[in-house]
Amino acid sequence: MEPAAKTARGVWRSVVQTGALWGAGAIFLALVGLVEAVSHRQIVAGVLSLAYALLLLAGLGAGTQVSRRWAGRAAWQRIVGGALAGALVGVAVELLVVIGRSVNLRIMLINASPPLYEILSFGRGLGGVPLMMLAQTGAGAIGAAAPLLPPWFRRPVIAGLSMAFVIGLFQDLVQLMLQSGVRAGLRSLLFTGDGLALHGAVLLFVFAAGLSVLRARYRAPAGRWAVGLPPQRRRVLRWITMGAVVAAILILPWVAGLFISQVLVLVGLYTLMGLGLNLEVGFAGLLDLGFVAFFAIGAYTVGLLTTTGPLAVAHLAWWTVVPIATVVSLIAGVFFGLPILRIRGDYLAIATLGFGEIIRLLVLSDFLRPWLGGSQGVLGIPRPVLVGLEFRGPQQLIYLTVVASALVAFVAARLRDSRLGRAWMAVREDEDVAEALGINTVNVKLLAYGIGGAFAGVSGAIFAVMLGSVFPHSFNVLISINVLALIIVGGMGSLPGVMVGSLALVGLPELLREFSDFRFLVYGAVLIVMMQLRPEGLWPTAVARRELHDGAQAPAVPGHAVELAGAKEGDG
Repeated sequence: MEPAAKTARGVWRSVVQTGALWGAGAIFLALVGLVEAVSHRQIVAGVLSLAYALLLLAGLGAGTQVSRRWAGRAAWQRIVGGALAGALVGVAVELLVVIGRSVNLRIMLINASPPLYEILSFGRGLGGVPLMMLAQTGAGAIGAAAPLLPPWFRRPVIAGLSMAFVIGLFQDLVQLMLQSGVRAGLRSLLFTGDGLALHGAVLLFVFAAGLSVLRARYRAPAGRWAVGLPPQRRRVLRWITMGAVVAAILILPWVAGLFISQVLVLVGLYTLMGLGLNLEVGFAGLLDLGFVAFFAIGAYTVGLLTTTGPLAVAHLAWWTVVPIATVVSLIAGVFFGLPILRIRGDYLAIATLGFGEIIRLLVLSDFLRPWLGGSQGVLGIPRPVLVGLEFRGPQQLIYLTVVASALVAFVAARLRDSRLGRAWMAVREDEDVAEALGINTVNVKLLAYGIGGAFAGVSGAIFAVMLGSVFPHSFNVLISINVLALIIVGGMGSLPGVMVGSLALVGLPELLREFSDFRFLVYGAVLIVMMQLRPEGLWPTAVARRELHDGAQAPAVPGHAVELAGAKEGDG
């Protein structure tokens, strides 16, 4: 009985700790001023504001985390545990209200204001305390019940709620896109003067949930509930889907406008860099914090060979210089890898970080200023011209970025499935065992650095013409950290995950510039929450999902021997 009692105490202690942790997070968001700052933003007009959505997400997160920690227990226990964790979130939030109304907290906490207390108590003073506790208890129970639902039901519901939430969050941008023509009718259908209408949210929910159901039925084999499709019809639908995606890409810049086009170009540039760093970190397991150096090398190569200014080395066309910039970045990656071939782990990260800083400081140095321009940079970079079409702005450059990203992603996918890709994965799992299998780890690692650097060079080439100039201060270490973060968020080693991570970590902060004072606060909070609830990433590989999410043990390295045997030296 005693071990069972200790186990029970430990289980309920974890519930209390989870609820207290998420409650502390909700209090933190309130006291830094975020809750009050976004209280005016309506997700669904007259129904749900962004402030209450943030508070309820704390209860949902607590319930979901408890449910996943109790994966082996009965469903009712997980729901009760989640509800209790959510209730503790509500207790923490309302405790702030009770204390704040009794003690003047503004002496130390400037954002602990009466309007904040009104928001936290639903505008009912102390009488609203039970309402917040009930709401958080319900949110915790829903969060705990969500993982218990069958996928065929859970996924459409999540897709529908996510669609309604995203459209409500970015309603200003969406309404700007729906100003004229047929789009104006859609705008009046979905929105009111105060924001997204309730019936509009319902329509969006049904639309997204329906698409999710159709996607599941299209992808699933024939079975009890899934209709399934014959291979020939699947192939036709796949081509139709690809055609729809291409058409959407062609018209999106002109429908979305300049701002969103600019954001999408940035997302594309980070996707290109992410695909390159993913070869090093995701495939080969080589942590690189100086990856921005290759981005800078590509940009400066294009700048010096195309500029019309005094620093011009040659007046070449951009299309001619891009292959040169790619090769120069590849060679730089190989030379960069030579001194650090025998370094592993944290020491490798520090060494690569030093390389990135060395490149930046060399460009800023007085010694190279006559050739690289120093802090004044390289100016007068002309725009690319193709068959009379000048890529002069983001609405044109987005096509260039999409095509480059697609080509690089295709090359990365082919490399992943090749013998070289399997060799990279062997080095990632265990370099000593890979070498014992006959893999030339020196060549494999140098190829990872070189090809990854080449991909970053392509991104730098587009970046140079996007700005029309190149400055050394544009290539700081934060770019390398952001690229590494988007790979982790999207899923290590996952090619689609790179794009999803770029949208999440580059696109969303740009679109949320109206909350500029809190952008990076939300950025960090989302990263922490995601690492807790989905450590394998937003779009992980099957192996990462098994190892980090499903709780399965990682396969031993000898288990890969059959797969990796073809990656021996001499097999390509």
